[in-house]
Amino acid sequence: MAAIPDTNRTQRLVLAFFAVVWIALAVILVAAPEIYDAPLGLGPGAHRLSDLAFLILISALIAIVAIGVLRRWRWAFWLVVVAFMAGILRLLASALQLTNILPGGGPAWYVALQAAIGTAQFLIALAMIAGYRKAGVWGAF
Repeated sequence: MAAIPDTNRTQRLVLAFFAVVWIALAVILVAAPEIYDAPLGLGPGAHRLSDLAFLILISALIAIVAIGVLRRWRWAFWLVVVAFMAGILRLLASALQLTNILPGGGPAWYVALQAAIGTAQFLIALAMIAGYRKAGVWGAF
């Protein structure tokens, strides 16, 4: 990955995570849009306009946080740390869904993807905390 000027590896890691997750969301909305129909309260059928609106809203949210990452905003750092620390809960919930202890949240591949995302979030949060302890907010780990 080519370095973004004036960023450290913590920032690049968070931005890369956002990019990968955004691409995954776009692929899922194209390949298997029914996964998001029930959580969004949509009935069966084609909902391309709703899917597009959902993608635009998520893109705007990611863009705002990405700007905060690039500008090293303190609030963005703590928002990302808290949200990413909660990734461990996503991992645990996915494990319980895959073992049929909790009701499923979609196809097994999607639940496994959620587990992988939760694991990545948690590990990135740990790296961010290590960087914070070394160099403060948005410090390199």
